[in-house]
Amino acid sequence: MSKKRGLSLEEKRERILQIFYESQDFFLLKELEKLGPKKGVITQSVKDVVQSLVDDDLVSKDKIGTSVYFWSLPSCAGNQLRNVHRKLESDLHSSKKRFSELVDQCNELKKGREESDEREEALAELKAIELKYNELKEEMGQYADNDPAAFDAMKNAIEIAHGAANRWTDNVFTLRQWCSNNFPQAKEQLEHLYKEVGITDDFDYVELSPPAIPLRAVGDQMLLEGTP
Repeated sequence: MSKKRGLSLEEKRERILQIFYESQDFFLLKELEKLGPKKGVITQSVKDVVQSLVDDDLVSKDKIGTSVYFWSLPSCAGNQLRNVHRKLESDLHSSKKRFSELVDQCNELKKGREESDEREEALAELKAIELKYNELKEEMGQYADNDPAAFDAMKNAIEIAHGAANRWTDNVFTLRQWCSNNFPQAKEQLEHLYKEVGITDDFDYVELSPPAIPLRAVGDQMLLEGTP
């Protein structure tokens, strides 16, 4: 024996609407929950079904005092359906108009782009130019390290990093002096702490090495010497 199929949401909505249309009365939610099972809609589903009808403007809802009442008249539902129909008709008209505009636009864009030997040659030439452009762009990237602007930026960055490193070194020396002056009895413990964090006896200011020969100068020298 096959299991009885439950009602779909649309079927439940239709049966709840029958309660309103047959009585043309106002109901509290708890009253609808009692009437629902008589139409085949279980009590637990009535609230969600009624809310879906309210959301679609097929059932009206209003609070009077402390109670919330629901109602729906056949005439109200008919008006709502007519409004929905008009809106759908308007949307359909707008969609057809937009479709027609897109077709016309597509046809205009096709003009001058008909398939021909000249067009095929032009597209092939364009593709070749794009490939050459990408190759040259990639080759330029390989010489980025020799870019004078990049070299100057790197040089400035080194100078900034050097200054920052020595400022922190100066701060470390100042802190060590302050600790020695305020905690002379903890000299051994402080020395042990310094070594743990990497402040050893050779800790000192960073000396900036003499600037390397700019890459531009190297290139000029190679040209003067005839190096390929």
